[in-house]
Amino acid sequence: MMKRLTTLCAALALLGANAWAHEGHEEPAVLTPAGAYVPQRMPDGSVFLPKPSQRQMDLRTVQTAAQESARAVTLNGRVIMDPNAGGKVQAVVAGRVTPGPKGLPVAGQAVKQGEVLAYVTPAVGGNSRSLAVSRLQRLRELSDTVPKKTLEEAEAAVANEQMAAPVAGVISAAYVVAGQVVDARETLFEVVDPARLQIEALVYDVTLATSIASAQAVIGNEKLPLKFVGAARAMREQALPVTFRAEGDLAKRLAVGQPLQIVAQTGQRLLGVPVPSAALMKNPANQTVVWVKTAPESFAPRVVSFEPLDGAHVLVTAGLAGGERIVTQAAALLNQVR
Repeated sequence: MMKRLTTLCAALALLGANAWAHEGHEEPAVLTPAGAYVPQRMPDGSVFLPKPSQRQMDLRTVQTAAQESARAVTLNGRVIMDPNAGGKVQAVVAGRVTPGPKGLPVAGQAVKQGEVLAYVTPAVGGNSRSLAVSRLQRLRELSDTVPKKTLEEAEAAVANEQMAAPVAGVISAAYVVAGQVVDARETLFEVVDPARLQIEALVYDVTLATSIASAQAVIGNEKLPLKFVGAARAMREQALPVTFRAEGDLAKRLAVGQPLQIVAQTGQRLLGVPVPSAALMKNPANQTVVWVKTAPESFAPRVVSFEPLDGAHVLVTAGLAGGERIVTQAAALLNQVR
């Protein structure tokens, strides 16, 4: 009995010695849940993103649904002046520009239809103007004996030509200053109604030009509704011009000559999954992907094919099924997790 007790004590002493021998030394690192709770890319390409990181990134998802939508095409457009709500002020005769009753207008200034913007004094060199004035006075004294046409010509030779606004709107462009000498038919001002502008685009498929049902213009992150006016019947640069009318308050932010991207819907129908354009990302192979939420903290990239839809959304025609939840906000941050 005593021998067994001695042996047990020796074993306990040895164990204690070994324990003290390891005190102060680091043990091999063990992966704990706290250590693994960081965003990371998994070997299969998916991303583990903890809930705190999702909230910090302000990540948002939406559940998709398959539906039939109109096929759309993307066109390059340009803002033009509505011929019924805009115009140019041009000099009929060559002469010198003098300010109107309110001074020369500047770009952006509102004007009324018929408002005098400037005068053009016919160009007469040397003493010719004083001679023309003297001739007019003599003709007026002899008005009973000279033809009326001759008198009117003499009056026109010394009269200032009034440059009036052809429509009500704002000055979109001003090309003259006081004292400037202009030629006949030279443009002095352009006036437009900012609430009535048009957009012109070129379509290279004649059949497409006749099948446009609706359209929107993309301005930043907003959509501008457009009304399809019609398609021309004469080719220009191997393309057919089509015209749209801008509608809504957003149209007042347009400027003549501004380029726009137009998404036009046709009568053809396609089956697919509508998703916001912001959900589309590029993977390292330069393929278009969307991020699908497969678990509360797991996201997988999905390679997709898509068609334009309405400027703010696209129609995914392959690679995504209805009912899946995709990332629509902070997808770019999620795409950068490595």
